[in-house]
Amino acid sequence: MTKKIKGNIVKWGILGVGDVCEVKSAPAMQLIENSELVAVMRRNGAKAKDYAERHGVSKWYEDADALINDPDVNAIYIATPPNAHAELTLKAAKAGKPVYVEKPMATSFAACKEMINVCDTAKVPLYVAYYRRTLPNFLHLKQLIESGIIGDIRLVKIDLYKTIDPDILSKTVATMPTNWRINPEIAGGGYFFDLAAHQLDYLDFAFGPIKSVNGFAANQAGLYKAADIITGAFTFGNGIQGIGSWCFTVDKKAERDELTIVGSEGQLSIPFFGAPQIILEKSGLKRKKKFHFDLPKHIQQPLIQTIVDDLLGRGTCPSTGVSAARTNWVMEELTKNYYS
Repeated sequence: MTKKIKGNIVKWGILGVGDVCEVKSAPAMQLIENSELVAVMRRNGAKAKDYAERHGVSKWYEDADALINDPDVNAIYIATPPNAHAELTLKAAKAGKPVYVEKPMATSFAACKEMINVCDTAKVPLYVAYYRRTLPNFLHLKQLIESGIIGDIRLVKIDLYKTIDPDILSKTVATMPTNWRINPEIAGGGYFFDLAAHQLDYLDFAFGPIKSVNGFAANQAGLYKAADIITGAFTFGNGIQGIGSWCFTVDKKAERDELTIVGSEGQLSIPFFGAPQIILEKSGLKRKKKFHFDLPKHIQQPLIQTIVDDLLGRGTCPSTGVSAARTNWVMEELTKNYYS
C-alpha cells in the first residue's frame, strides 16, 4: 500500500471543535500511534482557545482557511454541522489534505457527489465518521450474520422511536429553537438524518448497497420544520428486503431502539444507541442468547485508527465518501415526499 500523506505522522487539524470533539473523536487522535492533534478551529475564538488549552493542543484558530493552510496540518477533520461539510471539504481538498468528515456526510446527495468529485480530482482520500463499522458489537453482528447462524437472511427491520426530548441528543424543548439538528437547512433532515444515518450506513456495511427505496415522511407534532416521522421499505442488491420506522414525538413508554435481522433459522437483534449487546433467538435454544461488549471510551477511536493506518499505507478504512454518499441517497429517497 502507498502512503497518502507526506511524513510518518498524521497531523490533524479540526474545523469545528464542538461537543463531538470533547470525548467521542478528537482525544483519540492524540492517543493513536503516529497521530497528533496539532490545531483546532472554531468561529468563536474564545471557545477554540479554551478547547486547545484544556486538551493540550498547541494551536487554535477562529478562521477555517488559516487552519486548512497551516503547513503543520496534513489531515483535516470537519466536525461542523452538515451544511458546512461540502464547502470545507472543497477547501481542504484544494489544499491537498485528506478529509475526515462527520456524519451525515452532507445535507444532500448532490453535495456528497460534489465532495467525492473534488477529492478525486485533488487525489486526496475522503472518510466519513460512520464509526459503527469498526465497533466490536457491530463487527460481531456482521460475523454472526456471515456465519449462517440464523440461516439465509430474509429481511431487516429498524425501529427508532424517541420522545420530543431525545436523551441521546441532550436537548430539551426549551433549547429546541437553537438546536441545529432539527433545521433542515443546516442538518439536511432533522433527527432522522442525524440518527438513521448510522443505522442505514451499517446496513450498507453488513448487506451491501440498498438499490430500491420507497418512503413517507411527515411532520405530525408541528414543533419544528423537519420531518418527525418517517416510514419506508427498501431492497438490497442481493434481494434482502428491509423496512424501517422512525418517530421522534412518542411517549416515554413507547420509546424503542432496535435493529432486527430475520433469517430462515432464527433472528438477531441489536440496539443502535443503547446497551452494547446482541440477542440471538432461534429454534433449539431454550432461551435467548445474549452477547455483551465493552466499547471504547472514545467511540470513534477504532475508526480513526483505520484512517491513520490508511494514510500511512498500512491498512484500509471501511468508511469512505463513496459508501457514505449511498446513505445520503437512501435518506433522501425515504423523505423526498416531504422535502421535494
